[in-house]
Amino acid sequence: MALYPLHHIAAALERVSAVLRKRPELGLHDDAPARVRWEGGTRVRALHDSGLRVDTDMPAELGGGGQGVTPGWLLRAGTAACAVTCIVMQAAARGVTLRTLDARVGSRSDTRGLLGLAGADGQAVGAAPLQMVLHVRIAADGMTQAEIRELVAQACQCSPVPAALRQPVPLTLDIEVEAGVPGR
Repeated sequence: MALYPLHHIAAALERVSAVLRKRPELGLHDDAPARVRWEGGTRVRALHDSGLRVDTDMPAELGGGGQGVTPGWLLRAGTAACAVTCIVMQAAARGVTLRTLDARVGSRSDTRGLLGLAGADGQAVGAAPLQMVLHVRIAADGMTQAEIRELVAQACQCSPVPAALRQPVPLTLDIEVEAGVPGR
């Protein structure tokens, strides 16, 4: 297996940490907005300010064309990617050499929530996943299993996307209706 030394990441993290220890107010910032545009049907294009894009679509059984990943899959992928990134950063900061690192996020959902349907009790079924599991596979040099588990757990506590799922962030809905749209 290939070894992945992380010295350059550790140096960058230390530089940023040193600045933030002196000027903590610099740590608070607006994140790059996620902009999306409806492309027709259930196709949606997400656009990053850098020019990168990700297309999503729903499966055929929900009226889509199945030509892209679903938005829910992006949530799972973002969760796994964020966790792995933070594990790499923690490993780098500790001088740990990683041999392997990958993650998988699975979830269980009830499609009735997506469709606004009620359950047997007459109450609306929630649209959010019912549960999510983050599975991490990792190998590192010079660490016991307990030390590796502690590194992963600490990294996941600092990982923004998994943290947002553990303790949801308030979401404000701001609606702008264009004037002059024909119809009403």
